[in-house]
Amino acid sequence: MAKRRQLRAFDLKQIDGFTSLIGVDEAGRGALAGPVVAAAVLVNREFLESRWALANAGRINDSKQLSLTERDALWFDFETLAAQGQIHAHFGVGDVDEVAQFNILGATKLAMRRALEGIYPPSAFTQQVEPDLFTPPELLAKFQPTVSARIMVDGLPLRSFPYPHTNVVKGDARSLCIAMASIIAKVTRDRMMTELDETHPGYGFAQHKGYGTEEHREALLRLGRTPHHRDVFLRKLFAQRLDPAQIDFLSDESAFVVDDAH
Repeated sequence: MAKRRQLRAFDLKQIDGFTSLIGVDEAGRGALAGPVVAAAVLVNREFLESRWALANAGRINDSKQLSLTERDALWFDFETLAAQGQIHAHFGVGDVDEVAQFNILGATKLAMRRALEGIYPPSAFTQQVEPDLFTPPELLAKFQPTVSARIMVDGLPLRSFPYPHTNVVKGDARSLCIAMASIIAKVTRDRMMTELDETHPGYGFAQHKGYGTEEHREALLRLGRTPHHRDVFLRKLFAQRLDPAQIDFLSDESAFVVDDAH
């Protein structure tokens, strides 16, 4: 519990010089099926010092370290906090077609951008023209970012990303707002995968959420892939289990796609 409380202390240090922090994290990056989902959560100093944060920071952690019951309870709390205006939160999705088109990193960045756009547009963080010594004082404000928010993204720095950001390795275990984003992203994606289980029974999506469990691998060999599976991930997974002809068959849409109505 004491370690979890350090997440709030970390954010109180990171917010110095800014009016707010925005934590960003994703869920589903390593799955064999389903979208990648990202979430962004904005908090300010008032929230970090609030009675709720003081009482509940110890409940928040990397979403993977929490039980389903704990995540769902926090999700309800976050909805309440957002409705009260104490936090702002949004999620974005990178679908399977975008994973195929832009690879998983590109789809993840798309999901993160969409999550952030639900809070602020990229233009709010950028200077359109760099002012110089000859810029009239009355125009200086025009060249400043319109918000003072520090964006912290879990993991490594994102190249060619439209938002200025600070990367925090293992941020979901270090930062309160990143951990909050990780919970929102995971709960959102888990619910999507549970819905997918209803339209595509037999794969166990509600249990493994699209990840490469033995149950999921066996179901793929037995039933074939669905339009919600990531082809490049499947080829890597089965490269050592099937001969080349079978691998081609695995990604042959005409022979191996399970219809959406399945």
